Amino acid sequence: MLLVAAATLGWLGVAHAEAPKFETVRHAHTPSERLILDRHGAVIQHLRSDDKVRRSAWVSLDAVSPALIDAVLASEDRRFFEHGGVDLRAAAAAAITNLGQGSAVRGASSISMQVAAMMDRTLARAADGRSVRQKLDQARAAWALERDWSKPQILESYLNRVYFRGEIQGVGAAAEVLFGKAPHGLNATESAILAALIRAPQAPRAVVERRACEVLRSLDARGDCAQIAYAVDRWGNIGRLRDEREMVAPHVARFLSAESNQSSLDRDLQLAARDAIAKHLQQLGGRNAHDAAVVLIHNASGEVLAYVGSSGRLSAAGEVDAARARRQAGSTLKPFIYGLGIERNLFTSATLLDDAPFSVDVGGGAYTPQNYAHEYVGPVSVRTALASSLNVPAIRALTLTGVAPVHALLRRAGLSTLVDDPDHYGFSLALGSADVTLLELTNAYRAIANNGQWTAPAFTCRSNPPRPDACGVPRAQVASAESRRLFSETTAWLLADMLSDRGARYVTFGFDNPLALSHWAAVKTGTSKDMRDNWAVGFNARVTVGVWVGNASGAPMHHVTGISGAGPIWADVMEAAAARLGAGRFRDPPSGLVRRRVQFAANDGRVEASRDEWFARGTEPAGPLIAVRESQGVGARITAPTDGSVIALDPDIPADRQVVQLASGDPAHASCWQVNGEPIGCATAPLRWHPVPGDHVVRLLDAQGQERDRVSLTVRGQLARRSSPAGSTTPQ
Repeated sequence: MLLVAAATLGWLGVAHAEAPKFETVRHAHTPSERLILDRHGAVIQHLRSDDKVRRSAWVSLDAVSPALIDAVLASEDRRFFEHGGVDLRAAAAAAITNLGQGSAVRGASSISMQVAAMMDRTLARAADGRSVRQKLDQARAAWALERDWSKPQILESYLNRVYFRGEIQGVGAAAEVLFGKAPHGLNATESAILAALIRAPQAPRAVVERRACEVLRSLDARGDCAQIAYAVDRWGNIGRLRDEREMVAPHVARFLSAESNQSSLDRDLQLAARDAIAKHLQQLGGRNAHDAAVVLIHNASGEVLAYVGSSGRLSAAGEVDAARARRQAGSTLKPFIYGLGIERNLFTSATLLDDAPFSVDVGGGAYTPQNYAHEYVGPVSVRTALASSLNVPAIRALTLTGVAPVHALLRRAGLSTLVDDPDHYGFSLALGSADVTLLELTNAYRAIANNGQWTAPAFTCRSNPPRPDACGVPRAQVASAESRRLFSETTAWLLADMLSDRGARYVTFGFDNPLALSHWAAVKTGTSKDMRDNWAVGFNARVTVGVWVGNASGAPMHHVTGISGAGPIWADVMEAAAARLGAGRFRDPPSGLVRRRVQFAANDGRVEASRDEWFARGTEPAGPLIAVRESQGVGARITAPTDGSVIALDPDIPADRQVVQLASGDPAHASCWQVNGEPIGCATAPLRWHPVPGDHVVRLLDAQGQERDRVSLTVRGQLARRSSPAGSTTPQ
């Protein structure tokens, strides 16, 4: 009768300590996980802040299933709403049972007494039970609690603080983790299981099922206990499904302040980006491509709508945020070189740049870049050179603009990783020697889409749907965000127009490629040295999307380029964004542009088709004809390639279009060729030789087989597919 005596003393007027206020207890309750929400309030990420417990946000009593309340009261305190803090009848029954058994086999702590013990560590139950003094103090604390709190408040606190299984505390976490639902959705079977767990959270499964059946039958004699085993079976599956459903943005939380849990992300677009990565990495099969990242930014507001930093389970480095990792840019910086040249009136989109080999100093000696598109040698317009990603014209453009001004422009475009002096990069800046991050690169392209105006990306919600002056953010706050102009509206429009030109892109990529979408879009691909990184970055009228594919370890991929790796992912994400937000219509040409018909002519016939071209007002040609001077012969000598050339294979261009022209200054007297002693062919027109990596000696022979000239060259890099050992040729 010890418990009865202790409780009775508590009721005889022993002074009691004042209980803390209910609001104080509820306010002090903190979830063990921080919920990251998308722009619409959907959960996209759970972040554990307490590894010792799993606790949800506070759940009000009216948000708990009545079935659970009935089950808990039936199991723990049937007369909860009748007693004043201590159930004397239950205490007496427990005392009699325990005396008869000779040990403590039954407890009698009411829910009020348990809540009191939760708030006072001195009342916590030890391994060998509570002492007489603890029982007395617990009863007295329960009486004080009942004086200051209502019954619903006591029950609400109990359901939020009681442990159910392992680290799971509170009905919110228990319902979510064990059954994948909110507390208000618990049925009678699930409620009986949770009530049974309160008594012994770590009890074996058989014990839990037996006790749950007792609770269920105590409420309904016809209760189906067979359902209990099925519900318990689902625990593990529900936990895994829950994690997969909500762990969709693991790298985004670092961009949010501790006070803000709502991000700018759109959960549907985040899932679309994640699914596109999984789909296409799996399709790449055994090509040693295991990592990818996607960034999707709304053009006008700068809000990041999707941010997938890794390929997750497909990668051995799933925790690495590849969207912020420094990787070589490949050809993705070329639009900024051409943009600066147009901005400074150094050339127009119709300007012809000579495509012939030449050497420039890149800090480590002479470097001879080569272009391997269908029309390798000869004049090519800026439009075609940019859209088809031709290397030699990009180098020539950079010699006109200067490395230092381009470097300064890229820094203004937010590429903070260009930390070295311009001389460190030299002319190789045009071919992607600089390191960039996907997030910064994507936002730099967004500036082109956004009339040439750069602003920082935002990871918090500014608008819903995306608008720059909504979602509770004052217009003045948005307007005061850091902003700087990279290009004029006319230059930005011209760059977008060239990057979206499928006809100009055809020279290198053909018409059948993943970059052709169902709507207007501008895009640029890039692949770094040895196929370690490939990129696809572009935009439509609504959003800008950047994709990186490679390996977090830095290992090279096997024949994966921007067009085969990042390009298909980019296309899928762009189409998903267009389906959700609308593709929109790209803006009309600015008033500072004029349209003129241009024709191209050259004596050897290697010309581009006539077309209508856009020019900044004042830069348009006086007449329609753009002529090209004829190359002058230099006798029976090799005019291309030049001696000592270092030729860089471009993994972003198909192998069958990567060629080196073999040209004679006097083909009437010398027009036969050998490479490394192997005959290549004879032709009065230049031959196009498909190079392979290695050192090569090129010989020019006359009709009698006498050598008239020879040059040495080195081919570096990797082809998308292997050619014959000495390469192959086709007449031009």
